Amino acid sequence: MLDGLRVLDLATLAAAPLAATYLGEFGAEVIKVEQPTGGDPIRTWGAQRDDVGLMWKSVSRNKKSITLDLRVTEGQDLLRRLVTTADVVVTNTRPQTLRKWDLDYPKLRAVNERIVMLHITGFGLTGPKSERPGFGTLGEAMSGFAHITGEAQGPPTLPPFMLADGVASLNAAYAVLMALYHRDVHGGPGQLIDINLVDPLTRLLEQTLLSYDQLGIVAQRAGNRWDISAPRNTYRTADGKWLAMSGSSPALALRVFRAIGRADLIDDADFADPQNRLARAREVDDIVAAWVSQQTLTEAMKIFDAEQVAAAPVYDIADLVQDEQLRHREVFVPVDDDELGTMTVQAPVPRFSAAQGRVAHLGPRLGAHNTEVYGELLGLSGDDIDDLRRRGVL
Repeated sequence: MLDGLRVLDLATLAAAPLAATYLGEFGAEVIKVEQPTGGDPIRTWGAQRDDVGLMWKSVSRNKKSITLDLRVTEGQDLLRRLVTTADVVVTNTRPQTLRKWDLDYPKLRAVNERIVMLHITGFGLTGPKSERPGFGTLGEAMSGFAHITGEAQGPPTLPPFMLADGVASLNAAYAVLMALYHRDVHGGPGQLIDINLVDPLTRLLEQTLLSYDQLGIVAQRAGNRWDISAPRNTYRTADGKWLAMSGSSPALALRVFRAIGRADLIDDADFADPQNRLARAREVDDIVAAWVSQQTLTEAMKIFDAEQVAAAPVYDIADLVQDEQLRHREVFVPVDDDELGTMTVQAPVPRFSAAQGRVAHLGPRLGAHNTEVYGELLGLSGDDIDDLRRRGVL
């Protein structure tokens, strides 16, 4: 779907590179530009096998890897030459550093006025915190997410995965596509896209803002409960497993009562009325929990499925990869790799009726595509490339 689109991925670690990854899954040519010594730090981040970073392999799927020292003038010149051939540049370098290197948006637009530049930073390109270094953990803290996550008497809780980076990357990917649509369909100019690690996650926490703005309520931690629906929690079964349930619509909540043998509550205004039921959320939870605790997970899910209750087992990763629905949809795919043999990764998420995303290969070795990219795009000879490599530019 994105054949013919060329993306230069200058970024490191998670949010910005992930945005480029999504584009590459649907046909964009993504050229990953890395420092000659060490490359993207995500190569050594997290779990390793045989000194190969597993996250690197997945995040850098479908990308070509070239090396280029952007700290030296010759490297900056080569980058600007590459920009003349590209549609999109992705970066997450601090603004002052890009300005020092003459690689900020005004400088790149001067060599390619159609360029779309995605710049993801911790706090945004403007404002008093714009030059601060930022990571996803800070976004999860400052967005309000950590404050409302966790048990009522427990500490603010951070997610054990890249939540802020992931949410930012999804916003970034669709922003790039909107900028390209504006450029290519409406004849607009290339432009700069400014995304940080706080705003996208904050955008998802609408209920906290609305309640504060209109009612003066500052949301507090409440475990797995949520003050818009009841029942809504995780419940432990007789065999020590867990299921989750949502009663987010009135009809669903009443089905729960029928399923657990408490049809009498359907005619009780204290439980049938949504607002009254919310006021008694703890009592509702206790009723549901007591019933679930007497059933195995299989028994409870069979009854809930029969009554069309919105419930699901709480999976660990082993459960997840075995789930019949996910296996049917091929959510996880094995990919051959020259370093790891075969590795199973998540498949591209969007499903289209007339096109398909793909994982052609996993993250490549550092600089694996230097000869191809510099030779074909910039016309450098083999001797030129060898000389640049000897001098540490590549």
